Amino acid sequence: MSVKIAPSILAADFGNLERDIKLINDSNADWLHLDIMDGIFVPNISFGMPIVETISKLSTKQLDVHLMIIDPDRYIETFSKLGSKILTVHYEACSHLHRSIQKIKDLGMKAGVALNPHSNINLLIDIIEDIDLVCLMSVNPGFGGQTFIENTYKKISQLREIIENKNISCLIEIDGGVNDINANKLISYGANVLVAGNYIFKSENPKINIDKLKEF
Repeated sequence: MSVKIAPSILAADFGNLERDIKLINDSNADWLHLDIMDGIFVPNISFGMPIVETISKLSTKQLDVHLMIIDPDRYIETFSKLGSKILTVHYEACSHLHRSIQKIKDLGMKAGVALNPHSNINLLIDIIEDIDLVCLMSVNPGFGGQTFIENTYKKISQLREIIENKNISCLIEIDGGVNDINANKLISYGANVLVAGNYIFKSENPKINIDKLKEF
C-alpha cells in the first residue's frame, strides 16, 4: 500500500485560502487534513463550520477531519453534512468511545481515533477492530511547527503489531513534525498516512515537497 499524504490546512495562508486549496487540488496529495480545535481540549482555536463549509466546496481531495475538541459527539452529524469523509475523535475526549465510533460510521464516514503523545497504544485494543484509522499525535496537539517526538516510532511499531496480529486493515496516520527527514523511517515502522503542515505550506514549492513525501 502506497503512503497517503494529507496536507494540514492549518498551516495554509488563510488570507489566500482558495489559492492554497487549489494548489493541493492540483498536487499529488491524497487527502486534505482539517484540525478543528476548541481552545479547551487543546490550548488553541483553529476555525469553525463556515470555514469547513468553504473548504469542502473548494477541495477536490477527501476531507480528513480531526476533532481536537471535548464532547465531539455534539458535532459528528454536522461534520458529516459538511463533507467529511474521515472523522477522527480523540480517545482522551470521549466518554463513550464505541458509541462515538458507531455514530461516525452510521453516517457513512470512516472512523478514526487519535492518541495524544502520552497515551498508551494498548488503550485501543478493545476498539481497534471497529475503526478505520488511528491518528498518532507526534507532537502535543494544539500548535503547528512543533518538534517531532521520537517515541512515536516505538508507538507505530506497537500499533502495527496489534493490527497485524488481528489481521485488520486499520490505517496508521502520523500527525505532527512530519518532513522528508523522518518520513522514510515513519513508513518503515508501519505508518500509512502522513499529515504535513509547515513542511508543505511554508515551503517555496509545496507540490514538490508533497512529491518528496510520496517517493518514500
